[in-house]
Parts: sequence; structure tokens; C-alpha cells
Amino acid sequence: MTSKEIKHPTETNDFHLNQLAAVGQIAAGIAHEVKNPLTAVKGFLQLLKEEHNEGYLNIAQAELNNALSTIEGLLHVSKPDLDDEPYQLIKPAAELEGLFTLFQDQLYRVSIQRNFRDVNAMVYGKKNQIKKALFNLLKNAFEAIPEKGTITVEHYVEEENVVISIEDTGIGIPKDKLRMLGTPFYTTKAEGTGMGLTQVFSVFKSHNAIVNVESSENQGTKFIIKIHMDDPNKIIGVNVLDLEFLEGYDFTVFLKENKSKFENRLLHEAVTVKDKIDDILRVGNIDLLSNAYKLVLYVVEGREHEMISFAKQEGIAWAKYSLTLAFKLEWIQTVRRVLWDFLYNFDRLNGTAINREEFYKLEKKINNHVDQFLNHFFVSYSDYKDRLIQSQRELVEDLFVPIIPVTPSVCILPLIGKMDEYRMETLEDKVLSHIGSSRIDTLIIDLSGVLHMELPILKHITNLINGMSMMGCKTVVTGLRPEIVKQIIRSGLSFEERVIAKATLEQALDDFFNRK
Repeated sequence: MTSKEIKHPTETNDFHLNQLAAVGQIAAGIAHEVKNPLTAVKGFLQLLKEEHNEGYLNIAQAELNNALSTIEGLLHVSKPDLDDEPYQLIKPAAELEGLFTLFQDQLYRVSIQRNFRDVNAMVYGKKNQIKKALFNLLKNAFEAIPEKGTITVEHYVEEENVVISIEDTGIGIPKDKLRMLGTPFYTTKAEGTGMGLTQVFSVFKSHNAIVNVESSENQGTKFIIKIHMDDPNKIIGVNVLDLEFLEGYDFTVFLKENKSKFENRLLHEAVTVKDKIDDILRVGNIDLLSNAYKLVLYVVEGREHEMISFAKQEGIAWAKYSLTLAFKLEWIQTVRRVLWDFLYNFDRLNGTAINREEFYKLEKKINNHVDQFLNHFFVSYSDYKDRLIQSQRELVEDLFVPIIPVTPSVCILPLIGKMDEYRMETLEDKVLSHIGSSRIDTLIIDLSGVLHMELPILKHITNLINGMSMMGCKTVVTGLRPEIVKQIIRSGLSFEERVIAKATLEQALDDFFNRK
């Protein structure tokens, strides 16, 4: 494979780092000059939207949101260290395992092979930035495989470095394009923006990590990241947040006064869910931020009944629109973490630290409520899915046995495809039940779409015709193929005394209506 290596600092990658820094500087300038007027335009559009109901305003606002999102991305790439996320100890192996669950919907075509060693190794860095970078690498690996393939992920320690290798069997990258990887807006994908890999290179550069890329066209691509391993005995600090507080606030008022900061903190923490928020709103009309805030109020105010009802509604909505459970689980865990950040800061600003007994009572109450929400959510989700599967099974069974009424007393049963034991049992049950409930006196069974029948199936058909006769229903069989007739003759079966045979369905219908 051809390769590209990004190191910090080495002579081999100075060109790329200088290029990235220059682009970042330009991006910061663009963001500064363009973001403010765009934000103002967005505000005026919102005012217009309240007074007029025009589709063009919605489109314009969506485009502005896209522009603002792009600028935010450029700002983040230009200076990721401006992010107020604290440094902490991270286990990359655990983060990778968590990320795998976010791609469950792709595992039917792409298999993941893991080779994890030294899984307790830690690095010191900004957890969400590193997690987002690993997510982008995995996402690119899946997207690089057009049909079926394999992604191999390795994790091990080498010379005081944690090494992460992500290799796909995808389309690969041409040799002359490798040096452009990581440049904003450069991409080899038809609908890509290039910002994903830009974020990858930017984050690992800021963590003094080494990134090596190997790729060959039609053979795949391999990213190898080396991050310096850190001392596992370091203490992970708490998050001190800049929040509004006045004397006399209780925690509910504190949350309400800092609602926007709470939502921003959620977006900051949930890096892999953040990109899906707009999709989930569009697909299922589910506002993750608003619902998260509602859940937190239910939890801290002890409104258990409302919380359970809310969990059930959420479960049905996520099941109805087939939204990914992994995203929901990560989102709720993020809500839990941010809630504890706010509790810590409330206690800090209040100036009266709670004692150990009160803390454990509070911990038990809040975590029990969040767990209760998850339990009711998953039960509701499963129940809805079970009902959906049952209704789909009934629909399939109806398609297996499509009884079509011609008149109140005459129906047609066209059979197409393979006839097996399960389908015959379904056929027998549906036909006899329909005759009993609808009181039809003639059923025309068209077999022109059936190419072959095994002997057990022929016996089933014979028994069914006998049963229909006992219920006073005449049977007309049309479209019998020569192969099936030969099988009937060889088997010694006979039902011609109870059956009217016609060459085609059209002939049977003509005879019936002419007779009428």
C-alpha cells in the first residue's frame, strides 16, 4: 500500500501541518466575518416566519443552519484547543467498543474483526474530541466499502504508545490523492465535505499523536494512530461550568435559568449523537434537546408518573420510526453525566456542600429515576416492535393466501411461487376460516403460478379440497401444469370427482358468468 504519515513535529509532515494551520487561520477569519451577519439574518427570518407561513422561509432557514454548521466546523478545526472540554484519562479500547454499537445497521454487509490487546491502557486528552475522531474514521471505513467487506480494528501498546489501527477492504485512495487528506472540503466521496478527516488530523495533531495512512486503489485503506500512553494514577477532575446563579435558587430554578447552557453542554458531550439530532427531528419529529430537558425536570422534581408516561411515548416513537437504540442509550447516558455536572456546580455555587449521607440519597434517587426511564422506554419499544412484527406476519400470511372476492358467493385464490409445509398450513387455515365466515359456495384455485409440488403438498391440497367439500364449497382448479399433473398421476392421488378443472382462470370466469 502507498502511505501518508502525519507526525508532530517532524520534517516529513511540516508541509501538511503548515497547510492545515494556514487553512485554519483562513477559516477563523471567514467565520469571524460571516458568522455574525448570518446569525442576524437567521433571527430576522425567524420573525418573518412567525408572521407568514411560506415554504421559502423554511428552506432559507435550513440553508442558513447548514452554513452556520459549516462555519462552526471550520472554527473547531482552526483551533480545537479553544474547546473548553477538560483533559482526562481515556481508555481508547472502551471508547472503540462503544462506537461499534453505533454501526449496528451496517453489520449485515460489513463485518468487524477485533484484535484488542492491552485494553486497560490509557491516554490523557480530550475525550469527546478523540471519540469524534475515531467515530469519523470508522464512519469513513464503512462508507468506503460499497457492498460487502471487512473492517479490522486493532488496539495494542508499543513503546509507551497506544496504537489504534482501522483498516477497511474498501475502494482505497489513489496515491496522488493521499497528500490531500485532511484538507477542509477535499473528499473522495461524491457527497462528502472532507471535514471529517480534517477533524481527525486536527484533533490528533493537538494531542501530539502520529497518524499514518496506507492505501491502495481497490484494496482498501488503513489508518494507524499512535497516542502517547499516560499515567493511569492521574486524578480526573470535575467540570467547573460558568452558570447563572442567585441566592435562593433551588435546583429546578437553577436548571430553568441555565436551560440553554444545559442544552449546549449536552451537544458538547454527545459528540457522536450530535450529528444525528437534525436527522432524528426530521424522520421522527423527535426533539432530542427539548426531550432531554423535560426528562431532567421529571427526574429532579420526582414526577415519576409523568416520567414513566413520557418513557413509553418515547419508546413507541423510536420503534415506529426504527431509530437506532445505540444512539438513544448514549444520549440518555450523556443526559445523566451532564445532570451530575450541573448538580456539582449547583452545590459549588450554593456554598453549602451537601454531606455524604445526603449525597448518596441524591445519587440513588436520580440514578434510579434515569434507570427507570430507560427500563420503561425499552419495554415500550419492544412491545411496539412485537406488535409490528405480528401485524407484518399477518400481512405476509394474507399475501400467502390472497383470497379475492368476485361475487358474494364466489372467490379466487391465485397461488404463485413455491408451496411448502408452512404455507400449506397457513393456506388450509385461511381458506376454511374464510369459507366458514363468508359462506362462499365456489372457490377458484388458480395454480398457473406454481411450477412444482412435492408429494406432501399434493396430499395437503387433496385434504383441503375434501374439507371444502364437507363445508359445501365447490372447488374449481385452473392452470394445472403438465409437471404437476404427472406428479398427481404417479402418486395415485385423485380429486377429480370433487373438482371442476379448467385450462385457465379466464376460461373459468367466462364459464361462470356466462352460466349466470
